[in-house]
Amino acid sequence: MLVKVDRPMGSYHPEHKDMYYPINYGYIEGVMAPDGEEQDAYILGIDEPVEEFSGVVIAIIHRVDDVEEKWVVVPENVSFTLEEIQKQ
Repeated sequence: MLVKVDRPMGSYHPEHKDMYYPINYGYIEGVMAPDGEEQDAYILGIDEPVEEFSGVVIAIIHRVDDVEEKWVVVPENVSFTLEEIQKQ
């Protein structure tokens, strides 16, 4: 799964300046989410800012305060426990 990163690790949200991104965050190009935008994805297992990343989806985060889900994408052959995902 290819993730295009629009909020790299260490950056701040362009509109909400108090929202810091400790991990790379982006979207899956061409996969539409329920909000009408491309599917959002968190990238775990990468310790530097990147522009894009190819990996596998290991989890889907269901948010009660949002209509869309967030996918968790990691390098192949890497796994995280539920607790590790929540901590990130």
